[in-house]
Amino acid sequence: METTIQDFFSWTLSALYIYMIVAIIIAILLDNRDPAKSLAWITILVLLPVVGIILYLFFGHDFRKQKIITKKSIRNIKNRPIPVCDTSHVDMETLTPQQQNLIQLLMKVGEAPAYAGSKIHVYADGESTFDAMFSAIEQAQKHIHIEFFIFEDDRVSNRLRELLIRKAQEGVRVRMIYDYLGSWRLPKSYIRSLRRAGAYVRSFLPVRFRLSRMKINYRNHRKILVVDGKVGFTGGLNIADRYLYGNKLGKWRDTFVRIEGNAVHGLQANFLIDWFFVDRKLITDPKYYPEMPVYDDNLIQFVASGPDSDWENITHGLTHAIMTATDYAYMHTPYFVPSQSVVSAIHTAALSGIDVRLLIPEKSDSPLSAYATNSYIARLMEAGVRVYFYQNNFLHSKSIVIDNMISSIGSANLDERSSNQNFELNAFIYDKDTAKTLKELFLNDLKNSREINAEEWAQRSNWEKLKESIARLFVPLL
Repeated sequence: METTIQDFFSWTLSALYIYMIVAIIIAILLDNRDPAKSLAWITILVLLPVVGIILYLFFGHDFRKQKIITKKSIRNIKNRPIPVCDTSHVDMETLTPQQQNLIQLLMKVGEAPAYAGSKIHVYADGESTFDAMFSAIEQAQKHIHIEFFIFEDDRVSNRLRELLIRKAQEGVRVRMIYDYLGSWRLPKSYIRSLRRAGAYVRSFLPVRFRLSRMKINYRNHRKILVVDGKVGFTGGLNIADRYLYGNKLGKWRDTFVRIEGNAVHGLQANFLIDWFFVDRKLITDPKYYPEMPVYDDNLIQFVASGPDSDWENITHGLTHAIMTATDYAYMHTPYFVPSQSVVSAIHTAALSGIDVRLLIPEKSDSPLSAYATNSYIARLMEAGVRVYFYQNNFLHSKSIVIDNMISSIGSANLDERSSNQNFELNAFIYDKDTAKTLKELFLNDLKNSREINAEEWAQRSNWEKLKESIARLFVPLL
């Protein structure tokens, strides 16, 4: 009798497991995802019993298709603030067809207005970036809006905390968004001290272990600071000591941009959309969009993307820019695990004779991602891409410059996570001076890098190549 009961439970569990596997595979097929992604998930489910199901429950849902996170967007709310978007100071006819087409693309897929006449300053190290941001915060008189993926509990972050507390006590309205998982080590006392001082602090997508709330894989990776609606910052850096003092990988090299002028309205709008999501309060007061002077002859678009958008906005923009390059395309990224569209654009540009160069870190904080990255390098070099390893320190910059006329600085990596899973923000800048600065910074970074030699790369052991190929199977999770 006991054996019969055990057999019954054994058969029941086996049937339930098979049912779940079949149900998940059917759901994946009905999603009509990229075939490579579908096959990768099916392979994981088959090769990793039980573990594969758990991984899918946490990481496999396509929320862009399911529209579960659409409540984040307030783009359809009629009374939302509409930032001023005046391009009359720029002669659009002076823009190249490449620039004009890219601007139109980003307006259509990302609802990203083009702001004219801003003052732009690029920073390439932690010292100058933090000095500039803290100086702007010191001068705040009305409000401070700050949003980062990571706030660490360290020296630079606590210096920021003390500064925000002081400004809040002075009557400045402080609103802060931190990612729940990105800042998971941030102690509750850090948050409480800010709130006691009068700052408004909210976390993005707190993890709740319920099937209806299981969005652990969808994180807010954006970096935004807006002061008084007049000065804005964005880029790839987080609030952490590693950018000043380094860690086991060395000092982290990143790129950030400071903006004054009408384009700050774009940063402000993106922050307030995120604030609506975390606080459920729609802020429409026009005081957050003050009138701005006109500075230089340029255009800026802030392109947001995430599982709440219908398209992979930033990926579409970068793919178009790379594909239509006529002279060169220089790219920084700490994690290169790109979508097929980005890979095809890079291959096409290089095969067309464009000077395409990719700079990635030699040492990584993510071994799985690093192995997956290495699996792309041989094919890139076959197409004519020059690939470099950044040495000694860690490259965390996400910047691209193309043809002395198009630049992208922001939070999005050239990887699947940034394309499909994270909430990201990139500034697309149409300005010769900014492009010149980014090109000079890239070429200067090459002094601290080594170019990968195709013959030497081919001599890697078969064991290394196998590890890279296996890691590439997990691209949907990266």
